[in-house]
Amino acid sequence: MNRPALLLADEPTGALDTASGEDVKDLLGDLHAEGQTIVLVTHDVALAQSCATRTIQLVDGRIAGESHVGADR
Repeated sequence: MNRPALLLADEPTGALDTASGEDVKDLLGDLHAEGQTIVLVTHDVALAQSCATRTIQLVDGRIAGESHVGADR
């Protein structure tokens, strides 16, 4: 809203139809491209893979995996 240092997004597409979800995904991508740091929490693996440069998977409250994607995204 006022360009915070950190944007927290908890299931930002969870209750949206497909088209609106794509709009939110595009907005998050644009913000990230502008340098915005985003912490995205989601169950939507496709959303995480399309938006994230780093993902951390949790299972039963413990880190179960981590992956990094090039910073060119």
